Amino acid sequence: MSINSIFQFLVPKDKKFFPLFEQATQNLVVLAETLHEAVNAPKEQREVYFRKIEELEAVIEEIAHKTNLELSRNFITPFDREDIHALISSIDDVADYLYGAASRMRLYQVEKITKSIRKMTEITLESCQLIHAGVSELKDMKNLKGIADVCKRINKLENKSDNVFDKAVADIFENETDAKNIIKYKEVLSALESASDKCKGVANVLESISVKHS
Repeated sequence: MSINSIFQFLVPKDKKFFPLFEQATQNLVVLAETLHEAVNAPKEQREVYFRKIEELEAVIEEIAHKTNLELSRNFITPFDREDIHALISSIDDVADYLYGAASRMRLYQVEKITKSIRKMTEITLESCQLIHAGVSELKDMKNLKGIADVCKRINKLENKSDNVFDKAVADIFENETDAKNIIKYKEVLSALESASDKCKGVANVLESISVKHS
């Protein structure tokens, strides 16, 4: 048995941080689902989804704040303090960029949602579902291979998102003649691409934590 395993055995079962991680990732999945529903809804119905996304982003931000408060109050933590901070911050970053994509659609009054935007929200939703699955495995650290597999899948999805983004931007510049629309679509696509990058950031933190406990 490794020193890390012995330490984990001696540390009391965490009742603060894992519930916060669970809440954050559950809300993140709902946020990603809501965004995907928004881009598949008619323009006149999207405002309801956008308001829900705004509320969910605020909830996740508050959970991140609570997590950092708990860090300042608790000497004993389930794993390294810097990893706890990095994990909740990276989850919050994904929510920020998904909200950013929604707010750009809302602010710029994007009427036609392209196939590329729909595809990127679909990819990000899958990544968020994987984040939730990976974070859930941190509770007992018994399925490190499962965490590693989740990280690999998120990385593959990030590469897929990059490809969709590159082709979408090329298509916009080739076929779109309205300069305002070019700016609108580029801003929305960039926010979605950044959200996918941030999902990879969560995977990197998960991988780092699992390696330390292997």
